[in-house]
Amino acid sequence: MLEVSSRESAQKKVLEYAEVALPIPLRNVFTYRVPPELVASLNTGMRIAVSFHGRKLAGIVVGLRADPPPGIKRVVTIAGLLDSEPVFPDELFSFMCDAARYYYHPLGEVLRAGCPALPRDALNRLQASGFLSKAETIPGRRVSKRTVRWVRRTTQPIEKLKLGNRQRGVLEALALDREVRESTLRTVVPDPRSVVRRLAKLGLVQVFERDPWFVPVDQLQGDVVSAPALNPAQSHALERLMSAEGPKSFLLHGVTGSGKTEVYLRFIHTIVEQGRGALVLVPEIALTPQLVSRFRHRFGDRIAVVHSALTESERDQAWRSLRSGSVRIAIGVRSALFAPIHNLGVIIVDEEHDPSFKQDDGFRYHARDMALLRAKRAQAVCILGSATPSIETYELARSGRIELLEMPDRATDHALPSVEIVDLRRHRAGPTGHRLLSGRLHQRLSECLAAKEQAILFLNRRGFAPSVLCEECGHVPGCPACSVALTAHQGGSRLVCHYCDHTTRLPRRCSQCGAAPLNPLGLGTEQLAEGLARAFPDARVGRLDRDTAVSEGVEQVLQRMRSRELDILVGTQMVTKGHDLPGVTLVGVVQADQGIHFPDFRASERTFQQLAQVAGRAGRGTLSGRVVFQTFQPEHFAVRAAALHDYLGFFQREVEMRRELGYPPSSRLAAVWVDAGAEDVARRVIEKLARVARRHTQTSGAGVQLLGPAAAPIARVRGRYRFRMLLRSPSRQELRAVVHSIVHAIDGGISPARAVVDIDPVSML
Repeated sequence: MLEVSSRESAQKKVLEYAEVALPIPLRNVFTYRVPPELVASLNTGMRIAVSFHGRKLAGIVVGLRADPPPGIKRVVTIAGLLDSEPVFPDELFSFMCDAARYYYHPLGEVLRAGCPALPRDALNRLQASGFLSKAETIPGRRVSKRTVRWVRRTTQPIEKLKLGNRQRGVLEALALDREVRESTLRTVVPDPRSVVRRLAKLGLVQVFERDPWFVPVDQLQGDVVSAPALNPAQSHALERLMSAEGPKSFLLHGVTGSGKTEVYLRFIHTIVEQGRGALVLVPEIALTPQLVSRFRHRFGDRIAVVHSALTESERDQAWRSLRSGSVRIAIGVRSALFAPIHNLGVIIVDEEHDPSFKQDDGFRYHARDMALLRAKRAQAVCILGSATPSIETYELARSGRIELLEMPDRATDHALPSVEIVDLRRHRAGPTGHRLLSGRLHQRLSECLAAKEQAILFLNRRGFAPSVLCEECGHVPGCPACSVALTAHQGGSRLVCHYCDHTTRLPRRCSQCGAAPLNPLGLGTEQLAEGLARAFPDARVGRLDRDTAVSEGVEQVLQRMRSRELDILVGTQMVTKGHDLPGVTLVGVVQADQGIHFPDFRASERTFQQLAQVAGRAGRGTLSGRVVFQTFQPEHFAVRAAALHDYLGFFQREVEMRRELGYPPSSRLAAVWVDAGAEDVARRVIEKLARVARRHTQTSGAGVQLLGPAAAPIARVRGRYRFRMLLRSPSRQELRAVVHSIVHAIDGGISPARAVVDIDPVSML
């Protein structure tokens, strides 16, 4: 009896203190005393209410201990429980802790990113106990409600109503569709909202708030309802996936149009039939509506679409459905990586090469890399899919660390489109007079339109022109807060900074010499669309870029292409993102070498990926496709490899160059960014951190190379001066030892500057 009593006493002693991660930008955890009434119920992974320097916060218990850490004299007591059970499954909790350690990010902020809404009953109990006043609450994660207004016409008759021309025009437009976005009615009236509001009061229309990715069921693509037959490559890939015993990782390398999505769907069906869950990560929900549509057709309402535009209640509902297992499939952007999927069986990262999977602020994780880690923790299968895999991923497959599955042919009978390279150094401008619209591309467009087919023109510059120029003195207006030129928009009438959104009207005269006017320098999608409309007056020209995505909606623009309401679609990289547009037989790349000389060692890789992806939009229907690359550098290996659809040739050339220069995948990288309101402050701090790095490498003999420090390629953003240094090493362990010393120096205090450590950086700007 004494032995049992002693064991019970020891067990209670273990639970006397809790280590708590708080949602604050500090990398350490904090110790709190567990009150006696919570000793029996408290467990790791639960949320608790605590006081922290006068603030009321929701923390997460990450450990339990018998005694407080040495040197702590006063320990605050936990105020109460916020959950009756751990928030995360064990595998997800362990994974998130590992992710926070890997990226040197505060654990409390990482865990908060995956939490549901705070329970109201728990908050009510805390108010009743006096911990919170009636006016107080604990700050939780609040998601702004970004929705789109949709309009549907009712069956109410209008014969006896006195309606104006604008109101009748809107009603006639609504008669064509059961439900449309309100923004599309701008083609009928300049201010549709006021007209729709009046019609709603009369009971003639109904207005709905929808998620930005929402597509009415009657507008979903009906040709994907039944599962198509698999070709041999698809069958082989599916067989290998079905025989895998987790944890196991694959690279599904299939050319554009090879049917990767159908392989995903069939494997997920098997996983769900086994009682397990599936997670599908996509670069951007708004850019992959067809993928979501295919999943909705195949699995109905048994999927949760997870993205940042959900309201808090919608996000909470999706979280609880996945946590309980009532919904087993989640589709989402990178943040969906932290979805609490019950009994996770597979993680699919579609278009794994896309840089959108890397978070470039706050918690700087890479969803592709972390998907491999989470699948390992969950004993699940991980599939990385792409027609143009990242160099790092293909190297993993080539070295045998993940299994390579090849799908070299399209799922249809058509081959990949033929590609014609137009040398802009030798070809003259076409009838539009602009050098970036050559006579050859103009001819191909004319042939396409004469055949009643559709075309896409890719130009990765939104706005009217990248900048404006005074031809008298050479002055280019720049942003007052950023070291970049202002971009001309709306026909050149206003200037916009794409980094801080500073906007001003285009001045009539140059601010430096007083000359007029300022002329556009370069070509943007607005200007290109206007030029095409003049050159082909009978053609219907549309745009797909960030501006039209906000004003009109991505899916609405794509739907206009599918319904043949547009003949030519001009777009930025948004047109390269896996869209299936059967009527498109011609793709023109206005300037194929545009991104080759960016100050980034991945510039050639991104150029190849964009060219190969946009070329893959041509000839996906019943007709063959044709592609035109316009370039000033037709001999560049990235351009030539993309024209030949030769991924392996590009990879071999690129990986050898990376090896010679010491860049990934032959080495590991970490970047340290420092910014401050004063240039001398930022420089002083980055030099201090560089000294820490040098001292560590010299004393330990670590094989870590320091590049920099130097001013960042974009030296000033939002009024803050930016500096950068890179750390490079073939050894991850040695690199992390140096990074650890830098993180320790940052945590010691560098105010008023700010510093960020970016492990495995993607953006070099």
